[in-house]
Amino acid sequence: MAITNLLATSNAIKLDGVTFLSSLSGKPNYYLARRFSQTTHRVQTSCCFRETSSKAVTSLVMPSSNSDGIGIVRFLKGKSYLVTGATGFLAKVLIEKLLRASPEIGNIFLLMRSNDQKSANQRLYDDIISSDLFKLLKQMHGCSYEAFMKTKLIPVIGDLGKDNLGIESEIADMISEEIDVIISCAGRTTFDDRYDSALSVNALGPGRLLSFGKECKKLKLFLHFSTAYVTVKKEGAVLETPLCIGENITSDLNIESELKLALEAVRKFRGSEEIKKLKELGFERAHHYAWENTYTFTKAMGESLIHSNRGDLPVVIIRPSIIESSYKEPFPGWIQGIRMADPIIVAYAKGQISALWGDSQSLTDTIPVDMVANATIAAMAKHDCGVPELKVYNVSSSSHANPLRLGMVMDLSYKYLCDSPLTEAVIDIERMKFHNSLECFLSSVSNTIRKKERETNNEGGGGLSMKGKRKLNYFESLARIYEPYMFFQARFEDSNSTSLIQEMSMEERKMFDFDVRGIDWKHYIVNVHLPGLKKEILSMKKTQ
Repeated sequence: MAITNLLATSNAIKLDGVTFLSSLSGKPNYYLARRFSQTTHRVQTSCCFRETSSKAVTSLVMPSSNSDGIGIVRFLKGKSYLVTGATGFLAKVLIEKLLRASPEIGNIFLLMRSNDQKSANQRLYDDIISSDLFKLLKQMHGCSYEAFMKTKLIPVIGDLGKDNLGIESEIADMISEEIDVIISCAGRTTFDDRYDSALSVNALGPGRLLSFGKECKKLKLFLHFSTAYVTVKKEGAVLETPLCIGENITSDLNIESELKLALEAVRKFRGSEEIKKLKELGFERAHHYAWENTYTFTKAMGESLIHSNRGDLPVVIIRPSIIESSYKEPFPGWIQGIRMADPIIVAYAKGQISALWGDSQSLTDTIPVDMVANATIAAMAKHDCGVPELKVYNVSSSSHANPLRLGMVMDLSYKYLCDSPLTEAVIDIERMKFHNSLECFLSSVSNTIRKKERETNNEGGGGLSMKGKRKLNYFESLARIYEPYMFFQARFEDSNSTSLIQEMSMEERKMFDFDVRGIDWKHYIVNVHLPGLKKEILSMKKTQ
């Protein structure tokens, strides 16, 4: 069945000058021409504040080739990759670490949606080469930094929504001769996404990428990023087991039928109704099969397609929980965009809300982005042995002895914001209150908005203005979308990830640390994440 490319721009909401996604891309290819012309072979009430460390991890101590462990550095040397979603938050951190840990790495081909090669090259420069994320590499390579990056990073025009990834046949043949690993990092992460777009990218995209991989002559591994929330469990243990229709996914689910439903909806709804109706359809279908939202539902489909179609190809699926700013590498606090819980923290900092529909004791399973990247690299090295298995890794923090709870996040945010507001205006904020009903939450938010309108307009009484009603509707929508995570009590079983750490040498553990037991949550929230979030908000305002 021919699959129509239905990728669409995700909807955004602009609130008081900051844009949030409503959720957790001519000339001949200079880089390809150059590359292939060469010969290649409950709530905490107090905390200690420490000054934020902005010191980056300046170098990586390379273990010797004879060291014990997995042999990560030996694996990295000379390997070439095809990466999708390369300009996204996680992929950029992963690319940075690969280049810094192994300057002798092969090529990293970056699949990019772009009109022509010139714009793809420009996007590479704007989104990656010039990003401050790569400042350590700039220090390492000095004046040869850009040349190094352009030699290693090769933009390839393509589209995950098209057969053969939309890559020109000649270029596809060249890539298939070289790559050792495919990294499937592209995804639409908006919880209330339009159904057709989420299906095309999250469900069908990995299958198209897998089909491309089967034609690659020396491919050793297919690695796919999913999400720890891909199962429907809210309590108990979430296991590191593959998803398969007819086993742990109901056999009633037929992905081709779901695609037909989405295509019919596209033909039926036009104009201003289209996006709204397609979003509603996504939630309706997800809830029908007991998933919480369109994102996790379509990611589950993607996993199941990989499982059923992989054949003998070795596959690793990485399931991170809530990915947030870097803990240490390449420096603390790097983040891109306003992520999972951050819209709530920003609204709290602005005095727009002082209550949540949620349980203060719910598990806020957060994992710093650099730990996800390190776990990924270790898993790739571990499974570079040709064994045709599918291995799942939950990369999360809920299973260790010091889980992060929602009440602690908000209490630490309160203490930080009292001393260091995110906005220029000084706002008196209250400690966050938690409500177990949506009605109580909305009443609290409505009162807060009404109070601010009275103070601004110097008027008494009256209902909400139109702007106030829009804000209330926004927070109601946010509360409904986030509700499953505000009462989340499940724990992600991580025995595979723990075993992986145990196999690593001490030097590898230092270089590729992802041991969540070492996270100091107070330090991370107060001295790393919130300062990083503040910096990102200021940066976003400058570009708007």
